Amino acid sequence: MAKLLSFFSAFIFLSITVSSQPDQLFFAGFKDVGTNITLSGNAEIQKTGILKLTNETSRLMGHAFYNSPFQFKNSTNGKAFSFSTSFAFAIVPEYPKLGGHGLAFTVASSKDLKALPSQYLGLLNASDLGNFTNHLFAVEFDTVQDFEFGDINDNHVGIDINSLTSNASAIAGYFADDSTKKDLILKSGRAIQAWIDYDSVEKIINVTISPFSSKPRIPILSFPLDLSPILEEFMYVGFSASTGLLASSHYMLGWSFKINGQARALGLSSLPSLPGLKKHQHTALTVGVSVSAILLALLAIAVAIYLFRKIKNADIIEDWELELGPHRYSYQELKKATKGFGEKELLGSGGFGLVYKGTLPKSKTQVAVKRISHKSQQGLREFVAEIASIGRLRHRNLVQLLGWCRRQGDLLLVYDFMANGSLDNSLFDEPKTILSWEQRFTIIKGVASGLLYLHEGYEQVVIHRDVKASNVLLDSELNGRLGDFGLARLCEHGSNPGTTRVVGTLGYLAPELPRTGKATTCSDVFAFGALLLEVACGRRPIEPEAMPEELVLVDWVWDRFIEGRVLDVVDPRLNGEYNEEEVVMVLKLGIMCSNNAPMARPSMRQIVRYLEGEADISDDLRAPGEFNGGKGHVEGFDDFVHSFASSSFDKMNSYSSTRNNASFASLSTSPLSLFQGRGETR
Repeated sequence: MAKLLSFFSAFIFLSITVSSQPDQLFFAGFKDVGTNITLSGNAEIQKTGILKLTNETSRLMGHAFYNSPFQFKNSTNGKAFSFSTSFAFAIVPEYPKLGGHGLAFTVASSKDLKALPSQYLGLLNASDLGNFTNHLFAVEFDTVQDFEFGDINDNHVGIDINSLTSNASAIAGYFADDSTKKDLILKSGRAIQAWIDYDSVEKIINVTISPFSSKPRIPILSFPLDLSPILEEFMYVGFSASTGLLASSHYMLGWSFKINGQARALGLSSLPSLPGLKKHQHTALTVGVSVSAILLALLAIAVAIYLFRKIKNADIIEDWELELGPHRYSYQELKKATKGFGEKELLGSGGFGLVYKGTLPKSKTQVAVKRISHKSQQGLREFVAEIASIGRLRHRNLVQLLGWCRRQGDLLLVYDFMANGSLDNSLFDEPKTILSWEQRFTIIKGVASGLLYLHEGYEQVVIHRDVKASNVLLDSELNGRLGDFGLARLCEHGSNPGTTRVVGTLGYLAPELPRTGKATTCSDVFAFGALLLEVACGRRPIEPEAMPEELVLVDWVWDRFIEGRVLDVVDPRLNGEYNEEEVVMVLKLGIMCSNNAPMARPSMRQIVRYLEGEADISDDLRAPGEFNGGKGHVEGFDDFVHSFASSSFDKMNSYSSTRNNASFASLSTSPLSLFQGRGETR
């Protein structure tokens, strides 16, 4: 009898356990979900029953997950179950045609995602990308093209497995019949219904979208994949959305989900209406509203005429301004953020103008505001070039341009604030703490990754033209980010860069530039080589106050290398605490990049492979070589040295009698003479 009671007790407990495990859900609106939905970030359920994941504020993210996990795999054989989901959503951008950033249906092992907004969609962060341990399955509805993740455009659907580089993607659209595909704008502000189906037998994922309640027969995206290795036995389902530089409100109107079966159908007509949109109205009311609308239209025309007359003298917005991606800030907003561009907020100054620290009033985000000086010759053309070149770049090792402002003669750029300043300051300006070798090596690898993206990962080749320690900024975690694209040039992949006036900074200028006037990826590599030696040695590429044999850093390192004493050049402030193999590799790589022959230098892809330990550098290195311009005057080079202090230049000039002019070919202009070439032609 006791055994029988025990059996029934166990059976009842098992029945309760099994029945409490959900296998489906259905929400025609979210008004009465109670505790069934867990919200985090900016997500909220409005009185109308609409789930709002984000609003029109920059750099937000919102999450909404069903409170209990679903069983996604057979506990016996580890095979993933089939599942089906349908949901209705709407994306309403802050500015027409400029979405930011998108939403994703998500299957995750936790409701607490350690994620970032912007291009990460609130799903992952920079260190998690591609990790198999993420156990993440997502279908993204992306409204921004992120070249870092290889997005096909700014209006697509993608299937993401443990990463934000989609395994498969398609331009948003639907099939009205068996053959006719129609485009569908995700950020149209209108309700869109989506269906996601996984067939565990066929091992295929189908994604379908439509502006109507009826499901098209042909999916917009199909991808064969066995989810068994990806999913864990119990997983949470929900949604994630984020905003970036530009923002959108991301709404969920209804949701249906089912394990091992077809999710219940949703009808758009039965779901809550989007804000500002009304349902069926009485005819009389419709007529009344129409008359009121006409009166309001006439009033609006009158107000428009008044406002036009009032602001006709305001700044004219040029065509190029309408095409720029980054957010346009108001002048008053930036003035308030920087406390009236006060001296206490000043971070630095130079030929480009002044840089201020600021805090944006609405989001409380810390930023750096570069205010282009009236006296600067950089001017509107270079200002436009900087916005156009970096406004669309997306990489974790590039300083992010958040926005911009133009007011009469004032030109302003707004960047991420880098809490630890520049690498140059951390190496030379009596820093409070000395960067360890591990920190320096991480910075080097970060800058190399950023340069590789510029040279090969963007839709065009971006030649930075001013790689140097003062343009490498350090964030709060001492990650290196390459910034200041005021001299950047873009060209198509495989094309030949045009001739331009030579500009640059002393010690980083490739020797072929004064002769050819053509900046290339090879000239960026030369500058990166100078940076490598600078970081490892704790010395600037050119030291006018050094002994003659140590004046030019690359020559000094080469001399010690051929003597077998290369470790003598390592920064003494490291006190011998460094990885010897890494240091030697960086020094050898610096010598390779400093070769006077452009084609003898490695590409950034090869450099990244060396730094990541995927390839070894031979000990049989070639000398940096001699410049072909002969001894004495180097054509095109005298334009740069005139700004150097006469005492320093005299010292270098006397040194030239004992060294060949190859060393001088690696020199460039000082920051004070940087604008001699501002009237350049491409």
